[in-house]
Amino acid sequence: MRALTLDPRTANSLRVTELPEPRPAPGELLVEGLAVGVCGTDKEIARAEYGEPPPGRHRLVLGHESLGRVMTAPAGSGFEPGDLVVGVVRRPDPEPCGACAHGEFDNCRNGGYTERGIKQLDGYAAERWCVEADYAVPLDPRLTDVGVLMEPTSVVAKAWEQVRRVGERAWYEPERALVTGAGPIGLLAAMIGVQQGLDVHVLDVVEDGPKPGLVRRLGATYHHGDVDEVSSRVRPDVVIEATGVGSLVVSALRNTAPFGVVCLTGLSSGGRAVEVDVAGANRSMVLENDVVVGSVNANLRHYHQAADALARADPDWPAGLISRRVPLDRFAEAFTARPDDVKVVITL
Repeated sequence: MRALTLDPRTANSLRVTELPEPRPAPGELLVEGLAVGVCGTDKEIARAEYGEPPPGRHRLVLGHESLGRVMTAPAGSGFEPGDLVVGVVRRPDPEPCGACAHGEFDNCRNGGYTERGIKQLDGYAAERWCVEADYAVPLDPRLTDVGVLMEPTSVVAKAWEQVRRVGERAWYEPERALVTGAGPIGLLAAMIGVQQGLDVHVLDVVEDGPKPGLVRRLGATYHHGDVDEVSSRVRPDVVIEATGVGSLVVSALRNTAPFGVVCLTGLSSGGRAVEVDVAGANRSMVLENDVVVGSVNANLRHYHQAADALARADPDWPAGLISRRVPLDRFAEAFTARPDDVKVVITL
């Protein structure tokens, strides 16, 4: 069986490796791998900036954005051979913190969690893989071509859930949302915002290529102008920040409508200073009851929310996010960015 593996402590160590056939443990599904998505985290691991192999080993099977088809399933699992399925990324700490013990392992407080394809657990970039039935999420069969988008959709499903929970601390009826960044996370965040009936605006730097068209096909508004000008004109009730760019984060903080909620989902690279009027931001946030919340990863609840969101979408729209499908033996092409890329997928 072939799998895409690397030594996360050695840059440029990616290669296709022959591995023994997986044998499902009690309670596990055996799954035929169909595809994995490639994201910034995968590229960081490939550059040896992040990631840990399983204990006692040097190499890690990459891939956390999964899609597969069930080959065998234990009786009573709720799955049958042929079912379309996605594997959840994170597992709770075996000595759980309070959050992990309550199923909120995406908010693990002690860092003892593990993650498929990232931290101490093999990922899903293999021709066949196993997953515990409790950490497998079924998909509508119509999502065969786009189900690989489930993991990033779960991330934004959680972000929107966090926004709603924060907003509902008082009366809450948002009307306008601004999404900064039109990568996969930003576009999927816009999709869920539109599904909620919001007037959604998306800001990105590009003027052409697929992103403006994808936004307009959602019924949202695309912008590529100055962030302060756009955000001050839109005056969003909600901002989903999906770039991690310091200047965009600062602008989001100071240009929401009163009682606004800013959800930060992008990771900043660091290394570049941004001048911030902390006192002014503090004054504005206090006087307007604004909230800023960070959000990363997802738990089982968010995966099911993501499955529902993708099933409700016009299937042609999420398909438009997938720029290229690269076969496993040409995996290196998936790690080389092209100007019009949105989401690149490796087929297994």
